[in-house]
Amino acid sequence: MADRKPEENGVSGKTKELMADFDPPPPPKKNKYAFACAMLASMTSVLLGYDIGVMSGAQIYIQKDLHCSDNQIEILVGILNLYSLVGSFAAGRTSDWIGRRYTIVLAGAIFFLGALLMGFATNYTFLMVGRFVAGIGVGYALMIAPVYTAEVSPASARGFLTSFPEVFINAGILLGYVSNYAFSKLPVHLGWRFMLGIGAIPSIFLALGVLGMPESPRWLVMQGRLGDAKIVLDKTSDSLEESKLRLIDIKEAAGIPEDCNDDIVQVSKQSHGQGIWKELLVHPTPTVLHILIAGVGIHFFQQASGIDAVVLYSPRIFEKAGIVKDTPKLLATIAVGFVKTVFILVATFLLDKIGRRPLLLSSVAGMILSLVGLGFGLTIIDHNDHKIQWAVTLSITTILSYVAFFSIGMGPITWVYSSEIFPLKLRAQGCSMGVAMNRVVSGVIGMTFISLYKAISIGGAFFLFTGVAMVGFLFFFTLFPETQGKNLEEVEQVFGTFFRWRTRQAELDRQKEAEMITNKAEN
Repeated sequence: MADRKPEENGVSGKTKELMADFDPPPPPKKNKYAFACAMLASMTSVLLGYDIGVMSGAQIYIQKDLHCSDNQIEILVGILNLYSLVGSFAAGRTSDWIGRRYTIVLAGAIFFLGALLMGFATNYTFLMVGRFVAGIGVGYALMIAPVYTAEVSPASARGFLTSFPEVFINAGILLGYVSNYAFSKLPVHLGWRFMLGIGAIPSIFLALGVLGMPESPRWLVMQGRLGDAKIVLDKTSDSLEESKLRLIDIKEAAGIPEDCNDDIVQVSKQSHGQGIWKELLVHPTPTVLHILIAGVGIHFFQQASGIDAVVLYSPRIFEKAGIVKDTPKLLATIAVGFVKTVFILVATFLLDKIGRRPLLLSSVAGMILSLVGLGFGLTIIDHNDHKIQWAVTLSITTILSYVAFFSIGMGPITWVYSSEIFPLKLRAQGCSMGVAMNRVVSGVIGMTFISLYKAISIGGAFFLFTGVAMVGFLFFFTLFPETQGKNLEEVEQVFGTFFRWRTRQAELDRQKEAEMITNKAEN
């Protein structure tokens, strides 16, 4: 009795212990190994970003040197996105066949060859061949980076880590803009070739970086290599307990009994990719259909709201806004790249704190307001013969605010959300469909924007993007459940009820709370 501690504030020590059991656990520290893996994998996204950024300025000098028409230029700029479809469709099956890691190596090697071909191009046709090869590499990179990162990340940091591909896309865009400015002083026939050809350098660093990466634990389980998967999970999880739970979930998704502890097991053929397309497209369950609509839909609205029109044609937009000299136009595009990069870095730290839905909806709302302001400012400038300073200021400001709002939500969440909602056996092919939609819409906008603004005016084009963004806001508000904090196997349980997902989420939360109370009472 003498050793017993006195009660404090009327609460016994036993009561305090029981109350402490229900306190939320402290947030885990960031897993440095998973962080490094995600960063190395996401470096593949630099390839697309660099091409987008560098083509915005290189097109000016290509047009001067090769005497291309506006139609030829917009096809040259946008066609890479359609070429990338070859890579994104092939990447799903390739990554299931040779693994996520070696698919990243393949993406870098293909883009390396394409960058060299573009750098040494002697005419428009030769340049298009280089764009085709580089496009395949971009397609591979866009599909594999978010898939690998989602599969290697612990749930506590998945939003943070799977936003890395968008971070590196923005870093690549900024590098492309800087390259435009750095080589703009060279003779016209050399400048654009250096701008495009130097894009081969990131591929070399990518190939070297992959040597230090493990294979995805989910792919290892799909191959029956449970021992290897456990080693990777132990390194990339926040605790050994989480590693065990992740392995159990992955084994269940792959059709492996939970009590199977062999290092190597035989896995059914379906886990290797057979019959996946039928399950996705021909006879999808309500859950799979809801996931497919959400995963492909977010990619559609990301591009259809006009981001690539701003990024690819920013020098032309700034010219319409009143900046007519080449050097100031290129400096203004660097400002666009800088703003995009800063705000995507901000977004990476908010995804796992605020959640996907609040950031996404806030981002799209800000984009809508910015597009309205940009369309209004450019329309005023277009209908006046003299320079109206406030309209010029409004246009430039809203371009920067548009890319800022895009980067803080719509940009990274598209890759995060689509990579975490598909079930394990459908993930590679499902993500490749999302990437395909992304590249098709981006390609159409890239190949038609000049013709579009000539037909309905530059301001009218951005009012059109405003309408698309409004539809996107309604789409996200009604159909998109929150996925923050859930492991990849839990996420799909929220889907399947479409517009009634909130009711399903509430039921799951009540069940989870009841299970926690029951388990703690038993202990």
